Amino acid sequence: MTNPALPIREGPRPATTRSVPHQQIGVESVPEINAELFRRAFTLPGVENRPSTFSLPGARGLWISDNIPITRPDQIVAGREFAHIHPDGSLHASLPLERALEADAAGWAEPQPIAERLGVPGLVMIYTPQTFEELQTVLQLVVDSYNFVTGQALAVSDLGTIQTEP
Repeated sequence: MTNPALPIREGPRPATTRSVPHQQIGVESVPEINAELFRRAFTLPGVENRPSTFSLPGARGLWISDNIPITRPDQIVAGREFAHIHPDGSLHASLPLERALEADAAGWAEPQPIAERLGVPGLVMIYTPQTFEELQTVLQLVVDSYNFVTGQALAVSDLGTIQTEP
């Protein structure tokens, strides 16, 4: 399955740390967008909402349950956690290297500073979505990550529609 092309993200990239912990600086999430990110990301088949095993306190790991086969365990940093969402709505996820480079070039993500050392070259930090339009692209990258490590071919539309009303 071919991933849809990513649009160019508008606006400047957020400032980030260049070390571990790798995080955004001075970015506030939009509560209703952040809630929708969490709601939809955890509707992926067999994905459990667990405390992250390798992130900041408060980060939620997207953990693949034991009944879902993992075809790329070498691209997961710890356990069955293929991505995690920080409290500010930014997240780290493992993508195919080509997709990670595309996300970086389009302004949606940047490489995790220790990705190469971890042996996960496509590990990126995806920036906090600030609009529902940005959320759609961020969710596409989450689905891309899920498909990458599970070998599945889900589309972002499989997560349902974005709820813009409470």
